Amino acid sequence: MNPDRLFDRYRELQSYVGWTDEDARRIGAVAARLDPELPALINDFYNQIERHPAVLKVITGGQAQIDRLKCTLLQWVRELLAGRYDASYVERRWRVGWRHVEIGLDQVYTNVALSRLRSGLDRILQGRWEGDLSLLKETNRSLNTLLDLDLAIIEVAYQAESALRLQRTERLATLGQVAGGVAHELRNPLNVVKTSVYYLLNGPSPTPEKLAEHLLRIDRQVGLADGVITTLANFARMPMPSLRPTLVAACVNEALEADPPGPGIKVEVELPASLAPALADADQLRIVFGNLIRNARDAMAPSGLLTISGREVDGTVEVAIADTGVGITTADRLKIMEPLYSTKPRGLGLGLAIVRTILDKCGGGLRVEGEPGLGSVFTVSLLASPSPSETGPVRLDRRPP
Repeated sequence: MNPDRLFDRYRELQSYVGWTDEDARRIGAVAARLDPELPALINDFYNQIERHPAVLKVITGGQAQIDRLKCTLLQWVRELLAGRYDASYVERRWRVGWRHVEIGLDQVYTNVALSRLRSGLDRILQGRWEGDLSLLKETNRSLNTLLDLDLAIIEVAYQAESALRLQRTERLATLGQVAGGVAHELRNPLNVVKTSVYYLLNGPSPTPEKLAEHLLRIDRQVGLADGVITTLANFARMPMPSLRPTLVAACVNEALEADPPGPGIKVEVELPASLAPALADADQLRIVFGNLIRNARDAMAPSGLLTISGREVDGTVEVAIADTGVGITTADRLKIMEPLYSTKPRGLGLGLAIVRTILDKCGGGLRVEGEPGLGSVFTVSLLASPSPSETGPVRLDRRPP
């Protein structure tokens, strides 16, 4: 954690518990009085550790390590009582927590260990006190507040390191999912290519027709493999959109022309000429419509009706892409926009994740409706352009409802 941010956090916590310079002075005033008793306190602390295997197991260096740890803890307690609580003090406290996570010590043992130190310091303070009992009470309160602040910083370290570990674990899990999906998607076309190459190299006098057939198979399978790689690249490197007034009808038509749904699927486009331009990146919007049209086609194959309609609603442009395909279950509706989730026998599960990423970045949204056997409707919502005459990039400061 950034030391400056950490110290700001510590000062915020000090303010929350009502810590003052007077608290620091009280503790500094009793440091010399408590110091002679500290070695015995440290010995008691580690004697207790040796009776608890769950704690002792993280100490792998034997007695030599315990001796070093005793010196470290003694220094830690002396710093606690020194009355100087600057940024370097707070950073050292944070590192104590971080080190405990690193060696695998459960946070509960850190909490109870600090409780034992708290009891020991309180006992020493009571036993060596001379003077005003009301001042003893205030000094004891200051000491307990300071220990609470130390524990809070140690917990911040635990949370930060634990969060990093969780992120690493999740990244590895995601990498495994992606690797499995890519392997599955690429293995099939590569096997087809391998089979055709084997035939071309070893087939007995293949006819020109057979040569052309296998070369076309290779070309087709290379195209499929390239599509998998392109999908991954689009998802990983999707740039921030350049928002401009964009005619959605043009983007829809270009998406249909680039990847026609097929002869068995009837397409009806109902986008009125009066439909307002939307704030969008035209290149990315074509990707949105292309993915949704392909999904509709796959849900209906080999035949069906694809309807693309548009309307304006409360300052937004909505484009609904409806199909008469297999429909969608309630469970799938909740998950289909998550990366790597797919309802298709083959597929990386990134198409709708890309759609959602693009729409999120341009302030848009996506609604999904459908029932099993009754088709599906995917509705894209985009901010309507405030002025059809604008030509420059638009700053996004509002989202569709």
